[in-house]
Amino acid sequence: MITFSKIALSLLTVTPLVLAELEYRSPVHQVHRSRAHKLRTPECTEAANATLTKRAPALRFPFGSTKVRGVNLGGWLVLEPWITPSLFDNTGNSAIIDEYTFGQFQDPNAAKAKLVEHWDSWITESDFAAIAAAGLNHVRIPIGYWAFDVSGGEPYIQGQYDYLKKAIGWARNHGVKVLVDLHGAPGSQNGFDNSGKKGAVTWHTNSQNVARTNAIIKTLAAEFSKAEYADTVTSIAPLNEPAGFVGGTILDVIRQYWYDSYGNIRYPFGSSTQGDLLEIIHDAFQPLSSWSGFMKYPNFEGVAMDTHHYEVFSDAEVSMSWDQHIQTACNFGINTIGSYSSNNIWTIVGEWTTAPTDCAKYLNGRGVGARYDGTFPGSTKHGDCSAFTGKSSGFSSEYKTFMRKFYEAQVSAFERGGQGWFYWTWKAEEAHDWSYQAGLAGGWIPTNPSDRQFPNICG
Repeated sequence: MITFSKIALSLLTVTPLVLAELEYRSPVHQVHRSRAHKLRTPECTEAANATLTKRAPALRFPFGSTKVRGVNLGGWLVLEPWITPSLFDNTGNSAIIDEYTFGQFQDPNAAKAKLVEHWDSWITESDFAAIAAAGLNHVRIPIGYWAFDVSGGEPYIQGQYDYLKKAIGWARNHGVKVLVDLHGAPGSQNGFDNSGKKGAVTWHTNSQNVARTNAIIKTLAAEFSKAEYADTVTSIAPLNEPAGFVGGTILDVIRQYWYDSYGNIRYPFGSSTQGDLLEIIHDAFQPLSSWSGFMKYPNFEGVAMDTHHYEVFSDAEVSMSWDQHIQTACNFGINTIGSYSSNNIWTIVGEWTTAPTDCAKYLNGRGVGARYDGTFPGSTKHGDCSAFTGKSSGFSSEYKTFMRKFYEAQVSAFERGGQGWFYWTWKAEEAHDWSYQAGLAGGWIPTNPSDRQFPNICG
């Protein structure tokens, strides 16, 4: 989950020259150049590129014709202090701020026991039944690299992979599709606690980090390309939220990694035949327009862009009125996503929320305050947090009405401009403003995503 705002970033520009040079260097591009793809014909024009049915090979879900309506299973196989604060508070150690320190500063056996209890209880098959009943067709399941590869003294506790497979079985039982999301990479791709290790961003600085990540994607693609998963696992996101804003070489590394992941996901087992899993890349916190022309049809097939939309991780955003929050979401979905997606590749909003503030406990990190109430370092107070987070029993009817409007605005805009969405997140111990489950119970999220109390919210 993003922990700051795109508005606050100094954004970099990707030039056509850089794109062309990187595309030429890509091993996958060399494969494409030597293959006589049936889609590389005179009929393949820009008009065909805009035709969704022509820019997709056979996939496991009708992306483009059916909107993705999904929810993230956050805080389960990748720990996040704000989603399950009790798991961290009960350690009695304020130095435990992420999954790395969860293993580092506890007895390994004790830490493993706590995690197994958490894995067994936080998400169960009943959640998948409820997700299906809510009219959702997908879940996005974050998992960290440490589920597959722990080395060099890394203190991570393993066991998550078995639960991922168990979850896929539950999804199958209830007709729900699965996006497998690699949420954390060796060295950390963004320095967020949800990457596994909060702090420095070093994934891109060591080729071994990238090699380890590529190996994991090969493992995931080889496993989930099997026929037994064809009715459930539709896509793989090879890396969540790489921090393109840190400068240096990271954007070059990210682009090359997307190319390499294309080969690993779309051509599993080193095959010369395309598979049926969709690769979902991320915008790396860069403007969608900066990715114009990147991995487009017909040179690339079965690729979608993931962008995350939050309006809470800067002072400018938390100071907005409720109407401004709604208008910002409408503009982003209809105009920004719409402009990019119609001329490039399918675009899905992989994370978003109905929360208009960063008030949720530990949202900005364990022990870190909020911008909205001025307890975040360097922030200006805009109001009191007590009315806007916590259990929904404390929410006013006006606040719930706003969140219903905000939900409808985002769903409408993201589906008009793009190919769908995944809400962040399904459940949270305390932060009901972020919980899809709590929103269903509280009435600000409808039991059918198509229901509208405010049908013209975005005009």
